Amino acid sequence: MNGRKSQSSFELLITMTFGLAILLPVVLIAFLQLSNSSASLSAAEAQQAASKLSSVATLVGSEGPPAKQLVQIQVPPDVQYIFIGTSANKVGHEVIFVTRSPNGPSYVTAYTPVNVSGQLGGDANAGTYIINVSAQAVCPSNSNIECVYMSSVI
Repeated sequence: MNGRKSQSSFELLITMTFGLAILLPVVLIAFLQLSNSSASLSAAEAQQAASKLSSVATLVGSEGPPAKQLVQIQVPPDVQYIFIGTSANKVGHEVIFVTRSPNGPSYVTAYTPVNVSGQLGGDANAGTYIINVSAQAVCPSNSNIECVYMSSVI
């Protein structure tokens, strides 16, 4: 009688082991997919914010100094840095959001035909920001050219 109880316990243990062996990779794959989809969503939201800043900069730049406009953007959670102009924050033609991804930093950019520069902060925190976009006759970061300057409104 005692042998039959231990046989059924052993069979249950083997069944549970096979079930866990099959379930564990499925759970691991699900977590990896969730991580990738979170990074993709963050990159898409960063692209939307960069495109919005780029289009407003193009509009303000085409009007010329002293045109200015306030724009509200939503910065997603995985954004590490925001650069205006170039990745060295010099005058350029891009709005660059650097996001975290499973494969390392990912660069999300939006091109603008006007010269842009600005200070939106090296480290970006998730949240809603109001950005002052203004056309400048003398660019604060390079006094030799006109540009569209972007700064965060506190």
